[in-house]
Amino acid sequence: MAGDSLGKLFKITNWGESHGPAIGAVIEGCPAGLELSEADIQPALDRRKPGQSKIVTQRKEADQVQILSGVIDGKTTGTAISLMIQNQDQKSKDYSNLKELFRPSHGDYTYHAKYGIRDVAGGGRTSARVTATSVAAGAIASKLLEQNYGMKITAWVETVGELVANIEPTSVTRDQVEANILRCPDADKAQEMIDHIAAIRKQGDSIGGIIGCCIQPVPTGLGEPIFDKLEADLAKAMMSINASKGFEIGSGFAGTTMRGSVHNDPFVMEQGDVKTTTNYSGGVQAGISNGMPINFKVAFKPVATILQKQQTVTTSGENTEYQARGRHDPCVLPRAVPIVEAMAALVLCDHMLRYRAYQS
Repeated sequence: MAGDSLGKLFKITNWGESHGPAIGAVIEGCPAGLELSEADIQPALDRRKPGQSKIVTQRKEADQVQILSGVIDGKTTGTAISLMIQNQDQKSKDYSNLKELFRPSHGDYTYHAKYGIRDVAGGGRTSARVTATSVAAGAIASKLLEQNYGMKITAWVETVGELVANIEPTSVTRDQVEANILRCPDADKAQEMIDHIAAIRKQGDSIGGIIGCCIQPVPTGLGEPIFDKLEADLAKAMMSINASKGFEIGSGFAGTTMRGSVHNDPFVMEQGDVKTTTNYSGGVQAGISNGMPINFKVAFKPVATILQKQQTVTTSGENTEYQARGRHDPCVLPRAVPIVEAMAALVLCDHMLRYRAYQS
């Protein structure tokens, strides 16, 4: 009944807690013979780790990954790959005042109500800390996708609050994304967004926004209707990320305001391949990829932990006030960019292997 695993053929199981000795992941189904070392994984973790800029939490974690199994002489063996990251900068005393109350909009109350017990320090399994190993696993999936199929996954910050960047999804490059600490490829808008986050942080508050993502090139045929449609699995993966509150692919909710005569993507033959002249479908039709770039967006709420007093209740059912302390992100977006990429890679890798099973 546990929900710690994702995928069918390329399967990841995530384990560990925010303030435990370590966190990790086990990957099953990675094909044998892929050249792999910690150096292939570490860059993705460095993009996600805390303490990397003034607009993220200042918790210091090296996030150094160790490959414990599944690799011999620098190549995958086809058996389970086990990854581990040691936790180093735990400050559990920062959470000692939480034992008798529930933080607003956190998992404290729901975990307590479901299990009758919860990990107070850092939120345990509810902490975004546990996404580090999903990013590590996603780095392996990304290497497999790019090396074997030429597929690249690029995510970026598209909005912060009401501030919206001007972005053409299929043209965004990793260099543009990494050009600033926010990871927004619109250089002019990025600084305004950074300043906005910094101002909100000084107020002891937080803010959310939207991350966009583009996957290309994508072959036709990925997706397993009806319950494992490609966009359904992408939605599940994205909605498993901490603080995510919305997913849309292609035209998304904006498509509800359009007419079919505009929204339909006309087919054309282009150099012997079937293409569409528009991409309101976001690269997926009837749950199966149609060969066009996959475009989707993920909405993230404001971080729940803020440094202002809030109304809550105690574990004994009494009304009280709570004010957070410790180290927290005022905006999750910059560190969520590599998480979105990783989760997309895990889904696409799984579906690519499932698709290959149909080939003679």
